[in-house]
Amino acid sequence: MSRVTSPALLSTMTSKVKNSDVKVLKGQEAEDAILQYLKRMNRPFGAVDVTANLKGAVPKATTQKILVSLAEKGEIVQKTYGKTSFFVANQASIDSVPAEKLAELEVECKTIEESNNALAVEVRAITTELTKLKNCPTDEELDAQIASAKEAVARHTERLVPLRSGAPLISAEELAKVDVDWGKWHTEWIRRRKVFMTFWQLATDSLPPQDAETLIEDLGIEFDTTEHKALEKGPLCAIQGTNTRSNLKRKRE
Repeated sequence: MSRVTSPALLSTMTSKVKNSDVKVLKGQEAEDAILQYLKRMNRPFGAVDVTANLKGAVPKATTQKILVSLAEKGEIVQKTYGKTSFFVANQASIDSVPAEKLAELEVECKTIEESNNALAVEVRAITTELTKLKNCPTDEELDAQIASAKEAVARHTERLVPLRSGAPLISAEELAKVDVDWGKWHTEWIRRRKVFMTFWQLATDSLPPQDAETLIEDLGIEFDTTEHKALEKGPLCAIQGTNTRSNLKRKRE
């Protein structure tokens, strides 16, 4: 039949397993360990704190007795607050640092602090440079950009060949005439498409979609392709539309 171990018992067993490697001090060794610890830390502690900080090397009951004994010898000072006692190393038994040594330590501390500040500035500068480098394109990206630039140069150079060979340039008057013709026929195309779509809607409104498709094939009607729609939405038609609206505005004025 199995037994259920309580959490408290399990915790105690775990604590014992963890502290099994700690050497338990006794007698003068325990007293020396406690006294050295209080001198080294130089701050008030209770018996429970000392036991815990020494990792259980001295049991709590023994620690309390040693602390009281050291206080009676004058090695440490005992302060009682209510029912709680605290113990601290006797300040008279702690070696004081000479003024010259303190001044030397202060100079050393200041030197180290200045060195740290200089290193912090250097770290910030290096971090900024590293961020810039990370934002720069990689070798592969640079190769792709160079290839693209060379291709663009070759393309534009090819377009300059006729000019370099002495081909006649298009005059401003000819360009203006082309713009006028383009605007005229573009406007006519829009008007005719609108008329056609109006009549086509009237003619096929009562037809099923399949019959309308058959009629389109029989009549050989070709609607705008993807290229036509892209051209209509492109910059060429947009610019022409703007010019047309400007011309209409001038005429109305």
